[in-house]
Amino acid sequence: MSTAVGTEGATGETAGEASRDTVAETSAAVGTARRRGIADWRPEDEAFWEEAGARIARRNLVFSVLSEHIGFSVWSLWSVLVLFLGPEYHIDAAGKFTLTALPTALGAVLRLPYTFAVAKFGGRNWTVFSALLLLVPTVLAGIVLRPGVSYGTLLAVACLAGVGGGNFASSMANINAFYPQRLKGWALGVNAGGGNLGVPVVQLIGLLVLATAGATWPRLVPLVYLPLIVLAAVGAALKMDNLTSMRNDRRALREVAKEPHSWVMALLYIGTFGSFIGFGFAFGQVLQVQFHQQFDTPAKAAYLTFLGPLLGSLVRPFGGRLADRWGGAKVTLWTFAAMAGGASLVLVASRHDSLPMFLAGFVALFVLSGIGNGSTYKMIPAIFQAKARIAVAAGADAGTAERDSRQRASALIGLAGAIGAFGGVLVNLAFRQSFLAGGSGDAAYGAFLAVYAMCFTVTWAVYLRPGVGPMRGV
Repeated sequence: MSTAVGTEGATGETAGEASRDTVAETSAAVGTARRRGIADWRPEDEAFWEEAGARIARRNLVFSVLSEHIGFSVWSLWSVLVLFLGPEYHIDAAGKFTLTALPTALGAVLRLPYTFAVAKFGGRNWTVFSALLLLVPTVLAGIVLRPGVSYGTLLAVACLAGVGGGNFASSMANINAFYPQRLKGWALGVNAGGGNLGVPVVQLIGLLVLATAGATWPRLVPLVYLPLIVLAAVGAALKMDNLTSMRNDRRALREVAKEPHSWVMALLYIGTFGSFIGFGFAFGQVLQVQFHQQFDTPAKAAYLTFLGPLLGSLVRPFGGRLADRWGGAKVTLWTFAAMAGGASLVLVASRHDSLPMFLAGFVALFVLSGIGNGSTYKMIPAIFQAKARIAVAAGADAGTAERDSRQRASALIGLAGAIGAFGGVLVNLAFRQSFLAGGSGDAAYGAFLAVYAMCFTVTWAVYLRPGVGPMRGV
C-alpha cells in the first residue's frame, strides 16, 4: 500500500484544510513513505506545492545532488589519474587520451538504462544502488595503480569508472518528476551543476595529493572517495523518496526516438555537455602536451585543470535561470555563438603559442558550455509541454497529455544525455588524432568551431526563425 501525499482537489478553505491535514499525515508517516513511496504527486497544483511539495522536492534534490556529484567525480577520476602516470608506466599521450575516453563512452551508454531505472525501481532505491556501485571502480583503481601494471588492466579499470556517468541520467529523470514546469530550468540546473562540480573537486583532490604525497601515490585519490560513496548511499536511503506514480511507458522511448526534436536536442547536447565533459577529461593532458615547457610536471598542470570545470559547473544553474526567463532556445543560440568565438580564440592562441590567450579561451568555453547545459535541459520539457498544449487544443484529455509530456521528457533526458555524453568521447578522440597527426590541437579546435557554428544554425532554424509555429519560444 502506497502512502498518498496531496489533496483530493478541494477548493478554497476546504482545500487549505485538506492540504494541512495531508502535510500532517505525511510528516507522521514519513518513514513509511520513504520505504513504500509517494503515490499522489501533483507539482503543478500550486496549493499542494506550497503546502507539501516544495519541501519534499527540495530534500530529494539535495541528496540527489550529493550522489550525482560523487558519481561525476568517479566518472572523471581518470582525468586526474593519467597525470600520475609517469614514464615508469610506459604510456604515451595517445594512450592517456584513450584512458580518458573509455569511461566517457561507458558513461554515455549507461545513461539510457539508468534513466528508466528510476521508474522501474524507484528514485530512492536506484540512487542507493547506483551510489554503492561506485565502490567497484574506486576500489579497483586503488588496487591496480602501480608501476608494472599492464595497459590492458588500466583500460578495463578506467572503463568501469563510466558507471559514475550513468548517475546523471537517473538523477535528472528523478528530479524532473519532482518539480513543476515553471521551476524545471532552475531545479535541473542545480541538480546538474551540483553534479558537474564533481569534476573540479576530484581534480582538486588530485592536486592536493600531488602537492603533499607526490606523483608516486595515485592510489590515494580513489581511496578518498570510499567513505564519501558510503555517505551518499546512506543519505539517499534515509532522506529520499520513491514516486510510485512514475511509470515507464514502453511507447515513450519509441515515440521519442521517432520525434525529430529528440535528435535536434541530442545534437545540441553534444555541443554543450559533450564539450564540458570532454574538455574536463582532456584539459590537463592538453596543457602537458601542447605547452610542455610551462607544464613539465603533473602538479603544474593540476594547478589549472580544475578551474574551467569549476566555473562551468557553477554557472549551470544560471543557464537554467536564464532559460526560465528568456526561453531555452534563445539562451542556447547565443551560447553557441559565444562558444564559436571561444574556439576561435583558442585556435589563434595555439597557432601563436600564447598561453594566456589559450587559457582565456578555454575557460570561456567551460563557462559557456555550463550555461548551455542548463538552457538545453530547459528546452526538453518545454518541447513536450508545447506538444501537450497542441494535443489538448485538438481535444485530448489534459491529464493524459500532461502525463505523456512528463514521460517523454524523461525519456528524452536519457536519450539526449546518452548521445550528448558521446560528445566527450569525440572530444578526446579529436585531441588524440590531432596531436598524433599534427603535433598540436589545431585540427581539433577547428572541428569544435565548425560544430558550434552548426549548432547555432540548427537552433535558430528549428526554434527561433519566423514561421516555426508553436515551437517558437521553447
